[in-house]
Amino acid sequence: MVPQTFLSIRPKVICFDADDTLWKNDEYYQSAEYAFSNLLLDYCAQEKSLNTLYDWEMRNLDLLGYGAKSFTISMIEAALEITQSQLPASILTHLITIGKENSAPPMELYPMIAETLSKLTPHYRLALATKGDLLDQERKLERSGLAPFFEYVSISSKKNKDVYAKIMKNLSLMPMEFMMVGNSFKSDILPVLQLGAQAVYIPSSVLWVHEQAEPIEHPLLKTVEHIEQLLSLLL
Repeated sequence: MVPQTFLSIRPKVICFDADDTLWKNDEYYQSAEYAFSNLLLDYCAQEKSLNTLYDWEMRNLDLLGYGAKSFTISMIEAALEITQSQLPASILTHLITIGKENSAPPMELYPMIAETLSKLTPHYRLALATKGDLLDQERKLERSGLAPFFEYVSISSKKNKDVYAKIMKNLSLMPMEFMMVGNSFKSDILPVLQLGAQAVYIPSSVLWVHEQAEPIEHPLLKTVEHIEQLLSLLL
């Protein structure tokens, strides 16, 4: 049997990640993290407060998942630890404000997103697969104006092989008929390749440390710098 390679079979569905693939997201969380650490400079160094916040995010991940609500709770718990439960009301108020702002950050699409989706739509079925808080992600998709491009949308608490297998089943696809496009090698690329589907990796300049994974070479994978390069690959 001839080994399958990228585009040896034309995909029927191209599925896109949302945050940091279609629009900016992680840079707003990064700004929120530094705002958190600046509020606590009287209690500890910035590096320690950022590490404490990350530890609480990891502790809360299985229970609370991803998103602004989970992040806000983690900020408050980290601040309570740093201040030894003597958190001033003024700082608590600021943390809640930061959390609310992260629930509805500015919607900034990356260049050529709508144009690329528009040119792909006549030739492929398009889907969206994102993880996080349901309300957060629904709100961002609506504000993006991109919803009409996608015939199928999956919003889940995590993205792993089981989630992608369910998407393929719901769309009546064999793995090679599915292609995932995303910026997180850990969440968007590896699980798809493990299932035998195709993938396009678009590295982003800002990526949460929990999402970082070492890229690998794979016959079903292509890496591009910008989303509009999909057009030369697929059309």
